[in-house]
Formats: sequence, structure tokens, C-alpha cells
Amino acid sequence: MTALQRISKDIPLLFPIHPRTRARLEKMAFSISPNGRLRLLEPLGYLDFLRLQMDAALVITDSGGIQEESTFLGVPCLTVRENTERPITVEMGTNVIVGQNMDYLMAEVSRILRGQGKAGTVPPLWDGRAGERIAEIIVHFQQ
Repeated sequence: MTALQRISKDIPLLFPIHPRTRARLEKMAFSISPNGRLRLLEPLGYLDFLRLQMDAALVITDSGGIQEESTFLGVPCLTVRENTERPITVEMGTNVIVGQNMDYLMAEVSRILRGQGKAGTVPPLWDGRAGERIAEIIVHFQQ
């Protein structure tokens, strides 16, 4: 949270926060800086969250699903985990694993804000046509 507050000095941050996370912050008596640029939001529905990601300059996450979504949307993603179960998002996509190294996180945020972030590409077969390919396999399998 301290790193997020530091980043919010350079760019407004919206943090849709899980109720358990909010409770933990309250229990720790963690206070949000009054600069108003780090805003804790209630959890968002899937489509609202996708819309938020589409308009984001960058995404900071620990979620594998969000790593995939940000790659598909072409939005730079910084993952605060030591590994990922979605390695294609790192190999081809917009995802950079920063782990728990907040100095690395800050450096990558700065690179992105300077326009030097990882561009990445949408992996092959992420074209929204998986259902059609599956149906074709089933049809050919039944013949």
C-alpha cells in the first residue's frame, strides 16, 4: 500500500478492493494519504472492471485472470507475485513479473509512464473463436 501511495503521486490509482483486504487494512490502521489520487473502490462487476482496465495506463495485480485480460487489452500489467500460472502473458503479452520488489515495481511504473513499457502482443488463438474451433473438432471427431 505504501508503494501504491507513492505511485499515486504520479498518476491517479483506482483500487477495487476486496472486502477482506479492506478489513485487513482497517485492522492494521493503514490510512490512505489525503491527496485523493489513490481511491479505494467497492468491488466491481466483471464488465465494469474490464472497462476500467481498457482505459488504464497500467494495471498492478496479483490475479492470473487480470494478467490475461490486460494482455488481451494491450494494457501494461505489473504482477506483484514471484511467478505466474499464465506464462504466455509474460512471454508474449504485456505482463511483467515484479514480485515483491517494490523498487522494481516503481521502476517499471516509471518506464510505463514514460512510454517505454512492454508492448507485448496478443497470443495466437486469443481471437475469440475458440468455440468455433472446438465445434469443428467435435464435428470432425463424430464423423
